[in-house]
This record gives sequence, structure tokens and C-alpha cells, in this order.
Amino acid sequence: MMRVNTLRRFAALPAMSKRALSTGDGLLGKYGIVPAATTKVFRNLSYDDIFKQEVAEGETVVSNGTVTVDTGKFTGRSPKDKYIVESKPSSDEIWWGPVNRPMKPETFSKLNDKVVKHYNQAKKIYVFDGYSGANPISRKKVRFVTEYAWQHHFVTNMFLRPKDAKEIENFEPDFTIINGCNVTNEDWEKDGLNSEVFVTFNLEESKALIGGTFYGGEMKKGIFSMMHYWLPLQGIMSMHCSANIGKKGDTALYFGLSGTGKTTLSADPHRQLIGDDEHGWDDHGIFNFEGGCYAKTINLAEETEPDIYRAIRRDALLENVHVDPKTKEVDFFNVEKTQNGRVSYPIHHIDNYKKDSKGGHPTSIFFLTCDAYGVLPPVSRLSPGQAMYHFLSGYTAKVAGTERGVTEPEATFSACFGAAFLTLHPTRYADLLKEKLHSHDTSVFLINTGWAGGGVSDGGKRMSIKATRGAIDSVLSGDIHNAPMRIDERFGFEVPTELNGVPTELLNPRENWADKAKYDAAATKLVGMFKENFSKFVQPGMTDYTEYGPK
Repeated sequence: MMRVNTLRRFAALPAMSKRALSTGDGLLGKYGIVPAATTKVFRNLSYDDIFKQEVAEGETVVSNGTVTVDTGKFTGRSPKDKYIVESKPSSDEIWWGPVNRPMKPETFSKLNDKVVKHYNQAKKIYVFDGYSGANPISRKKVRFVTEYAWQHHFVTNMFLRPKDAKEIENFEPDFTIINGCNVTNEDWEKDGLNSEVFVTFNLEESKALIGGTFYGGEMKKGIFSMMHYWLPLQGIMSMHCSANIGKKGDTALYFGLSGTGKTTLSADPHRQLIGDDEHGWDDHGIFNFEGGCYAKTINLAEETEPDIYRAIRRDALLENVHVDPKTKEVDFFNVEKTQNGRVSYPIHHIDNYKKDSKGGHPTSIFFLTCDAYGVLPPVSRLSPGQAMYHFLSGYTAKVAGTERGVTEPEATFSACFGAAFLTLHPTRYADLLKEKLHSHDTSVFLINTGWAGGGVSDGGKRMSIKATRGAIDSVLSGDIHNAPMRIDERFGFEVPTELNGVPTELLNPRENWADKAKYDAAATKLVGMFKENFSKFVQPGMTDYTEYGPK
């Protein structure tokens, strides 16, 4: 049974009256939304009022009082349905391609009309006004218009919340997302789109539309993509990473794709959590974009991930997890629905969180990779050039079961450890990182949270969280800088031969394989994939970091 903890809340905002949200005040009228006379409109509800609305709308409440929702067939983002309106001046900056597909302005206008028409007939409308970015100098005012209480709950958890109603009396958003999840585009083929689903951004109109998908993460990552556009143009590094800070003020960043341990490893009882997913790095240091966390729940247990497990209580929001219909108990090991079950919760559900969501310039950066081939050591120290190579590579591996049709390990290279959210070319972010590393003498380490002693299909075993934490602790304590090192013959980075907290046999992956010939074959294969992937970054006008990659 899940533990029920004492509730702690930030100051909650009262629900505003229907009249206060009339079209005359510009809150909805500026978008062409004219609510019907019977429509109930709510703004920045308190957590208690959100809960009441969720119960009224039929959402499930599990045994410890946490609300859980089912987002239907979409249990993850729909990257092939993401678009940016092709218009000046933003079109000159966008990294066009599979990540950012162009949409014609007239198509956006048509979809906007459909969403507005739907909201003009909606029974309820929820408006959340808040912020992205803990640094007031660069933070953005964001607004979300949603149809369901649980969606309002999600953005209330994930974004920075106003302290009181007075703070948003004259709120003018920098960007608005209107979630029309019940609206689909039947003309998608005629419009040259991927499907009836759409997640589309109009930078010139400072507005995004979501249609056809109920997945909450589209709203979170939508604003993240916009921060990836705005901040670098101001010379501020935007990053897909978690962050925490030690008692001596030493900040650490953890870059990584889904499943690499980014959220788990940043939730450290000995360090304050700054944030688990999205951050900026400016002249003053590190700052969180968000006001909450969004953690995967697959195989979640109190014994292995106590901070996250205990964060699941009233005011948290579970997504697509298995619930016993009779007892209302949650089973995080049952993944019949999806392996991407999630929980969102306000950051103050983590006991050891940093209240201002900021930290100094990082002393250590970790690139997390889940190497399913069992080739990489648990920890490696990177030179500045190697750091740029691996940042642009963004390597991890999918394993069997994570996606339909995946039966063998598949290498995944996602630039900057988050290509799906980049709006500018990856080298724009790499150039900023290079400048930051040089200015602040930050050390960078590659951490393998994947397999050892063999690949996932060669009898290997997953690195234990204990061993991974041992490697990270040795970096944070400074012990690794006094450890004996060897140079990896293929990748060229430094690898400790002895390290406190890490079993010695793990530090030399080849020697840990029973069949050395199989290791050599796997290593050769992985090196080839690195080289093939990186060839796209060898172009005129770009700094060539090939020499810092594997041989």
C-alpha cells in the first residue's frame, strides 16, 4: 500500500467568477472564445477545488487520495504531429526537418477556428496563468486554456504558480496554449499533415493549438520547445537536464533521455533538488523552468526510489497507471496500459527541494546514457572537445519492449540529449555549452546507466542504482580526480581503474565480458554507429568535433 504523507501546499488561488472571465477582460475574448451563458469558467483553481472538479468529472481516486487519469490511446507525445507555422521572422531561425515540420499560416488559422468553435460550446473552461523560468529576468508568462480539470491540475503542477490572485490581475501572457484535445482535423491529408492530430505553434501569434490527443506532456514539452527558441536567442543556454545542489553550493546537471535515470539520480537525499527536467543557464547560474516534476512510474518502489514514491500523494496526478478496480491500489509493475506511466507533482512534494529553484554555475555535468550493448564503462571523464562530441551525439539505446517492434537493442542519437524539443539547430546550443564550460571550468562525465558484463541480449545485467550513485558520488565529492585513470582505446576518454563505491570489475567493460570476442564485435558496432550519426554535424561553417569521437 502506498504511504499517505501530510499535505503541504503553496498558497492556492481562489476560483474566479464567470463574470471575471468574460470576453470583455481579454482573458478569453482575445482568442475569439465567447463562452456560452451556461459555460462554467475557472481560473487558477486551488488544489482542493481542482480535486472537487476532478471527482465531479469522474476521474479515479486511488487508495491514498491521489487522482489518476487515463489519456486514451495516446500515452506519449506525438512527435510526427508537431508543427511550427512557417512565417517571418521566426522561420529564418527554425531548425526545419523531422523535429520541426512547417505548417502553412492558413492551415493554422483553419485549425484555430475549429478549436475556438469547440470552446464556444464547451461546458467548462479552465484557465491557468503562470510562468516558465525561475529567473525573473528571463521568465515567460504562460497561459493554458483547457477543457478538463485534470489538465488544469497538470499545468498547475508543472509550471511556476503565482503567489496570489493579485499577482495575475493584469496578466498578459507571452505565450498561450489552447488545448482542444477533443478537436481533430478531418482534412489532414488535404492539408499535407501526418494525421488528424495536431500540436502546432505560431510564434508570430504567440499561440499554440493542441488537437486530437489527450496526453498531458504535450503542454509541458510545448512550452519547453518555446523556451528552446527564446532563450538561446538571448544568449541563455536552455537544457534538457535535471539539477541539484550540495551543501557547499556545488551545482550538478544531469542530461539524459527518457529511461536513463535523469529524474531518479537528481532526487538525492543529500542534495537539494533544483528541478528534474528543464533548466536554463545564464550569467547568474542555473534556474529551473518548472514548478513540478514529471516522473516515470514503471517498476517504481519505495525501496529503490523513495523520494519519488513518497511524492505520490494528494495533489500529485497519476497518468496511465494500473489501478485495481476494487481496492484502488496502484500497481506500478503492471504495464499492460503502457511502459510510459507517469506522475506529475508539485516540486514541494520532494522534501529536499531548493525553494528558489536556482543554483550557481555547475561544477559537474553528467551525460547519462543507457548503453544496452554493454560497451561503455559506468563512468568516464570527458575533455572539453569530447564533451561537445557527446553532447551533439546524445547517445542512448532503446531495448526490447520499450516500443512496438523493438526486439534487439537500437541505438538512439538525440542531439543535445533532447532533439525532439529543439527549435534551433543543435549547434546553436552546443556553441553556448562550449562557452559556458570554458567560462566556468565545469567538468563533464559520461555515465552509463545501462548494461554491464554483456549486452541486453548477451547475458548482461543492468547497472545497479547503487553502483551508478557510487560513480556520481565520487565525482561530487572530488574523489574521482584523485583516482588512477586509463585511456579507453576506442573512445579516448579517461576511465578510472579504481573508484570508491563502484565494483572494480565494472570499470573495465571488456574484462567483465565472458566472451571477449563478442565484446569486441559489440564495441566495433557501436563505434560505427557513433561515426555514422556524427557525420551530419560535419558541414561547412560548423566546428568539426570528429577528432574527439571514437576511433
